[in-house]
Formats: sequence, C-alpha cells, structure tokens
Amino acid sequence: MSMIEIQHVKKSFDGRMVLKDVNLTIHDGETMVVIGCSGCGKTVLLRCIIGLIKPDRGKIIVDGEDICQMDGRNLFRIRKKFGMLFQSAALFDSMTVEDNIGLALREHTELSPAEIRKKVAEKLEVVGLPGIENKKPAELSGGMKKRVGLARALIMDPQIVLFDEPTTGLDPVMADSINNMILETHNRLNITSIMVTHDLASVFKVANRVAMLTNGKIIFEGSPKDLKKTQNPAVRQFVEGKAVIA
Repeated sequence: MSMIEIQHVKKSFDGRMVLKDVNLTIHDGETMVVIGCSGCGKTVLLRCIIGLIKPDRGKIIVDGEDICQMDGRNLFRIRKKFGMLFQSAALFDSMTVEDNIGLALREHTELSPAEIRKKVAEKLEVVGLPGIENKKPAELSGGMKKRVGLARALIMDPQIVLFDEPTTGLDPVMADSINNMILETHNRLNITSIMVTHDLASVFKVANRVAMLTNGKIIFEGSPKDLKKTQNPAVRQFVEGKAVIA
C-alpha cells in the first residue's frame, strides 16, 4: 500500500528550479532513502512532504489526501502523522532533555505532567538513553543529541518519520550507531521512514529502497542491490565517489 505519492512536484526559489519534476512512491512500512549530491534539493523535498514548503506544481498525497490543496487546519492534522529528525537535531539549548522531547505533548495534548514524563522516559528507552531527562543539550555529545532529536520525533507516535542527513557531522563509529538506532526503531515501531543523505553507509545499512535525485528529478529508483549494479553513469559516479575531471 502507498503511504506517500509524490506526483510531478516542481519547486523553484527566486527563479532557480530546485525540483523540476519529481515522482516517487513511498510504501507503507518501508524505509526509503533519497540520495544525491549536496544542494540537489533533498531537504527541500522532505520539507515539501511534511508541508513546510508548498510546491509550485504537483501533488503530494499522504495516506490518500493531497496536502498541497489543504488549508492550515487540515495540514496541521496531517502533520501529526509525521515526526522529523532535523540535520542539527534542533534542540532548544535552554530546555532540559525532558522539556525538549515533551514539548509537542504539552502544546497539543491534554496529558498530565506525570503522563508526559512517562512517555518521555519510554521514548528515551527506545533510543537507548534512559535516565538523562534532566540534562541540557550542552551536556550531550553529537550522537546523543541526534538520539534525543529522534526521541522527540517519536513522541507523538507518528506513522511516518523523516530523517534529514542524520549522520552528518558524526565520526564513522557514531554514524553507524545512529544507523543502527534508526533501523532498530523502524523495526520495533513498524513506521514508514524517509531518509535523505549522501552517506552511502547509511543507504546500505537501512534502506529497503533507494531513489537518487539529480538536477531536480529522480534518475534512479530501486533496491540497494540495484544501486550497486546499475550502469547509469551519474549514479555510478555518485556511488564510486569520482569527481569529473575537466
């Protein structure tokens, strides 16, 4: 079953076309990884999927509903299906870990403080960081911040989680730990996951399917095995990490 259908999506900024004609289907329960060089529009695509950016043209159908045609109230309703781990983790420095993770629950639910504390503790268990509720972001390593960011992304029990370059800025060992966490979380909670990255280790670790975005279009779609075997020159160049010599 299709969870998200992206149909002929176009988006430009100041006359520069970033997404030219993007078509992609994400199935319920799978992990789709979108790859591409820096600046190719991966993050713009993610923000379109969650409704933070409205495409100039095209449709984005989430669970049977086109979010591009929605008013603010309905878009807010659809966004509750999503969680998002931002590239920088985007934690509020002045808040404790507990306050960061529980923010959406305080703002959008009627749960009591005790119930919120319980849910925060549960999500910290899921990401392997029990007992750090009272720490501030400044006391955490980069990898721990990513884990707290994921706990916050999961706090509303979303159906879909978006990962924006989750291993950027981490050493290879910590990056592998984050990939393991993403894989374990996906399997444990049976969520639909969409990751954008240029980290091939992440692709081969977590992806069910891979799509490559180049020049505003999807030029490859297939399994990680297909990615290794493809003869598409642009994809091969990316996978092999070879620069074009002028």
